[in-house]
Amino acid sequence: MVNIHWFLFRLNTLSDKLRSTLSIWERQAYSNAVLCLMKLPAQTNQSIIAGAKTRYDDFAWVHINQTLSIHGTGNFLSWHRYYTWAFEQALRDECDYKGYQPYWNWGKSANDPANSPYFDALPTNINNVPAGQGGGCVKNGPFKDMSVNLGPVSPTLQEPDQIKNNATTNPGSAYNPRCLKRDILSWVSSRWSTDQQSVDLITNSKDIATFQSTMQGDFSTGFYGVHTAGHFTYGGDPAGDLFTSPGDPAFWLHHGQIDRTWWIWQNQDLEKRGNALAGTVTVNNNPPSRNTTLGDSIWMGVVADTVAIGDVMSTVDGPLCYIYV
Repeated sequence: MVNIHWFLFRLNTLSDKLRSTLSIWERQAYSNAVLCLMKLPAQTNQSIIAGAKTRYDDFAWVHINQTLSIHGTGNFLSWHRYYTWAFEQALRDECDYKGYQPYWNWGKSANDPANSPYFDALPTNINNVPAGQGGGCVKNGPFKDMSVNLGPVSPTLQEPDQIKNNATTNPGSAYNPRCLKRDILSWVSSRWSTDQQSVDLITNSKDIATFQSTMQGDFSTGFYGVHTAGHFTYGGDPAGDLFTSPGDPAFWLHHGQIDRTWWIWQNQDLEKRGNALAGTVTVNNNPPSRNTTLGDSIWMGVVADTVAIGDVMSTVDGPLCYIYV
C-alpha cells in the first residue's frame, strides 16, 4: 500500500529533470514512438472527420468529440486513465515501443518550467494570465516539425489559422495544418503545480468529490488546480484548448501524472476509495443529468475497445496492469 509518507519521500528525492530519471536512449525511444504514430495513417473515417490524417490524430479526435462528457463529470479520472493507457498500448503495439508512459512530476519544474527538459520555451497569451516566456512555434526538439491537424474548438490564441475551424458540422474536425505552439508559464506552475499543491490535494481530500473538483480547479474563485495548471503551464495551440489539448505530446506526460496522483490517493484507503465515484454525466452537471455509475461505458472509438468504468478503477485489474514508482 502506498502511503503519504512514501509519497512525500518521493517528492523530496525524485530529480527535477526528466533526463535524470530517463536515459537519453529511453527519451529518444519514447519520442520516436510518438513520432511513429504521427506517420501512421488514421483509422478515423476521413470522409466525416477530414482533419484526422494520422494515427496520432485518432487520439486527438476521440478527445475532441467527447470533451463535454469527460470533464467536470464523474468519469473524468477513469476516462483519462484508460485513454492514457490506450496511448501507451498503441506506442507498443503499432510502433514497437518497449518502454512505459513517462509522467511529468509537476513540482520538480514548477518554479522554472521554461528551463526544464520538458519544454521548449515559446509566447502566446492565455486567457487573463500574463504572457509566458516563449516564442510561438516549437523550433527545436523532437516535435519541431510536427503538424497540428485538428481544431481549434475553443482557442486561447486568436489567430487566423485557429479561427477558421470553428464553424463545421463537427467542431474541430476540419483539416487545419499548423505548427505546434507553446507558451511556458511559470506564473501558473509556481502557484498551482508545486509539490505542496499535490500533497494538499491528496491529504486534504477526504472523498472523491473533493479530490476531483480540487484537481480540476475552480475558475470562479481563481483556483486552477493541478489539472488545469498543467495544461496552462505549456498552453499555446493546441494545448490551451480544452478540446484539442491531446494534440500537444506533452498532454500524455501531464495525464500520466494526473493518473499517478489519483492512484496515490486511491491507495491511501483502497477499500473506500478504490471504486469511489462522484459527479454526473454532463460537464459540471449542465444540463442536470444522472449520476455516473461503475457500469457506464468508456468509449474510445478507433483508439481502444469499449470498457465499463468499473473495469479501470484499479490499475492492476481488468485490462490494466501497471503501478507507479
